[in-house]
Amino acid sequence: MSSQRTIQSIYTDGACIGNPGPGGWGVVVYFSDGSVHEIGDAAAKTTNNKMEMQAAIAALSFLKASGHTEPITLYTDSEYLINCVTKWIKTWKRKGWKKADGNPVLNQDLLEQLEQLNSRQVKWQHVRGHTGNEGNERCDAIARAFASGKNPSLQQISDINLFDDFLRISTDVAVASISDSDPESMIINKNIREISTFASEINMTETSNHSTSLSHEELPREMRVVQLRNLVETLRIADEIAEKGYLVTSSELADLMDVHPSAVTSRGDQWRWRNWIVSRVRREGNQILWELERGDRLNDENDD
Repeated sequence: MSSQRTIQSIYTDGACIGNPGPGGWGVVVYFSDGSVHEIGDAAAKTTNNKMEMQAAIAALSFLKASGHTEPITLYTDSEYLINCVTKWIKTWKRKGWKKADGNPVLNQDLLEQLEQLNSRQVKWQHVRGHTGNEGNERCDAIARAFASGKNPSLQQISDINLFDDFLRISTDVAVASISDSDPESMIINKNIREISTFASEINMTETSNHSTSLSHEELPREMRVVQLRNLVETLRIADEIAEKGYLVTSSELADLMDVHPSAVTSRGDQWRWRNWIVSRVRREGNQILWELERGDRLNDENDD
């Protein structure tokens, strides 16, 4: 990140249609030089509180990767989130993640990530939602767009060094989450797209641009055909996994999708990849197991 660019404030928000239902989250980071960086993602089946937490995890991960050391204010319209982080989490942890009524605390895995990422550097500030606050309104728009199945256009800075650090930190947090998370809770980000599918995609794009100056269309026909054959083989393998009912680990699924493992663990309990619905089944040791189902066939069954 440029030495002239420092973070001024961060806004976060989450949204859910149905609660539980399709959800989304958004983060807006404001910088001293007037630039803005926005992050967001969606989850197929989630809750509003989970999306609020996911947004905060993304924001704190970005803050850590930025190297910003000055006090910063994080704005959210979720009083529940603020209370969890600043008041309740210490008591819950001391009581073995049990509430006063003896029931388990929901979203323990997300709360543990928030605790790990939070610091005295961060001032948690409540802002009333839907009152014209620019940062809050923008976060809300991003979160609602993702929850509605849309892909909103995001303002994003292009400092690749920051994204490398962001991806590395996110991956570390995600690994810790896999080891300690409640199997019934949504696993993170990115932490984050882990977030970031976003950071992963940026990193892969930059690597590709440095390794070759040729676009896909400029490659020789023979190479394009080879790429197509490889794609068909990948899809065939995915179809066989779905047909046989095989369960695959996060790393195996990442290899199949040709993405960083963090891009798998950050997406929530259920999401869509190409023709398949990918669902988290359970955790075995330090491994998350996933199931693939053909989405088009599910739609056909629902139509019947």
